[in-house]
Amino acid sequence: MIDGPFFVLVVVGILGTGLMAGVFCAFSALVMRGLAALPPAQGVAAMNAINIAAVRPVFMTVFMGSAVLSAMIAVVTFVVWPADGKIELLLGSALYLFGAFLLTIAANVPRNERLARLTPGAPEAAVYWPAYVREWTFWNHVRTAAAAAAALVYLLALA
Repeated sequence: MIDGPFFVLVVVGILGTGLMAGVFCAFSALVMRGLAALPPAQGVAAMNAINIAAVRPVFMTVFMGSAVLSAMIAVVTFVVWPADGKIELLLGSALYLFGAFLLTIAANVPRNERLARLTPGAPEAAVYWPAYVREWTFWNHVRTAAAAAAALVYLLALA
């Protein structure tokens, strides 16, 4: 049975990964669809503004904090090696760390950086925009699923 401070750590991990799953899901279901419907110059400008706004304490605390919590849960699991839930805890940590956090760095951030280098009304931006939306959204779907699965398997570890 997981209890005490380790229980609290896992509950906070569930909240963090669940919140991130919600943010990622909202982007896939609402934001990217709305941006894709705009003319390319407006979509590029809006996405660039969103990417700048994202690097603020509220979002970064939940995004990076969930990665730190996931790493801590994995380390504590190896140290404590609980009788129940160890597989779920390690799987949840791997799902968030690799499927959400590192995937963001490897797939979404490079696309954001490329988009930021483009002038919204330039022909290059208009050409890149449809590919950006398609590729960015695909990888966002993956990190949505990974963050949601992490929250779910952390929850299962407590059951």
